[in-house]
Amino acid sequence: MTTTAPAAPPVAEERPGLIEARPVRHPWRWVAIAVLAVLALMLVNLLVNNEAFNWPFVFQAMNQSPVLEGFWKGTIIVTVLAMVFGVALGVLLAVMRLSDNPVLRGVSWVYTWFFRAIPRYVLLTIMGALGILFQQGIAIGVPFDWLIIDWLGLSGDWRIATFDANALFVGLAGGVIGLAASEAAYMAEIARAGILSVDKGQMEAAQALGMSRGKAMRRVVLPQAMRVIVPPTGNETIAMLKDTSLLLAIPVGTELFFQLQAIGSRTYQTFPVLVAATLFYLLASSVLMVGQAYLEKRFGRGFGTTVSSDADQAVKGLAAGSAK
Repeated sequence: MTTTAPAAPPVAEERPGLIEARPVRHPWRWVAIAVLAVLALMLVNLLVNNEAFNWPFVFQAMNQSPVLEGFWKGTIIVTVLAMVFGVALGVLLAVMRLSDNPVLRGVSWVYTWFFRAIPRYVLLTIMGALGILFQQGIAIGVPFDWLIIDWLGLSGDWRIATFDANALFVGLAGGVIGLAASEAAYMAEIARAGILSVDKGQMEAAQALGMSRGKAMRRVVLPQAMRVIVPPTGNETIAMLKDTSLLLAIPVGTELFFQLQAIGSRTYQTFPVLVAATLFYLLASSVLMVGQAYLEKRFGRGFGTTVSSDADQAVKGLAAGSAK
C-alpha cells in the first residue's frame, strides 16, 4: 500500500505596497542650460552688433564670380578628384600590404610611411617646385635609352611621350596629384583596417565556391568592409575639403581661399573675407556630413540589430501561457 504525501498548503502571494517614487532632481542641469543660454545670447549679440563683421561686405564678397569659380573648381572639384584617386590608390595599397608577397608589402609600407610623414602644406610646396627636377620634361619610355642606343650604335630615342613638368605639377592638376598622393597613405590604413574586420572565413568560403582571390575581394570582402571604411572615409573627405585651402602653397589661383584673400588684400577687409570663407566651408561640410550619415546608414544595414532566436520565442510563449 502506497501513501502519498499531503499536498503543501497554498502560499498566499505577497503583494508589495504602494511605492511612492520621486523623480531624481538634477539642479545642475538647469544651471548648465542657463549658462549655455547666456553664452548663446552673448554670441548672437557679438554677431549682430559688432561692426567688425561687416555682413554686407561678407555677402558681397561671397557673390563675386572669381570666388564662386574658386569654390566649385578649386574646392569642390579638387576634393572630389583627390578623394577618388586617393581612395582607389589607398585600397590598392591596402591589398598590397595584406599580400603574401614581401615585395608588395614592402612597397606599400614605404609609400604609407613616406606620405604620412610629410605635412600636406610641405608636400604641395614641393609639388610646385618639382619642375626644377624635370627641366627637359617627364619622359615615358625605356630608361637609360641613350646608353643602350649608343651601345647598339643607333640614333634617336625610345621615348613614348614627354610631359611638361611645369604644366603637370602646377595648378589644379598639381593640387589633385599632391592631395591624392597624401590621402592614399591614410586611406590605405583605413581600408586595411576594414578588410581585417571581415572574418577570414568569408574569403575562404568565396574561394571554395571557385572565385579568384581578386574577385572574392571585390565581391565579398570589400562590400562587408565598407561598414568600417565609410565613417573614417567621410571624415577624410571633410578634412580634404578644408585642406584645399592649402593649395596656395603651389600656388593655385582658382581656389576659394586664395580669391577671398586677394579681395581682402585689395580692400583691407581682412576679417570679413575670413568670415566669408568660414561660411563657405560650413555649408560644404554640412552637406558632406549629411551624405556621410546616409552612407553609414546604408552600409550599416543588418548590423547592430538583435533578432530573437527560436529559444527566446519559446520562452516568451511559455511565459504568455502561464500568465493566462
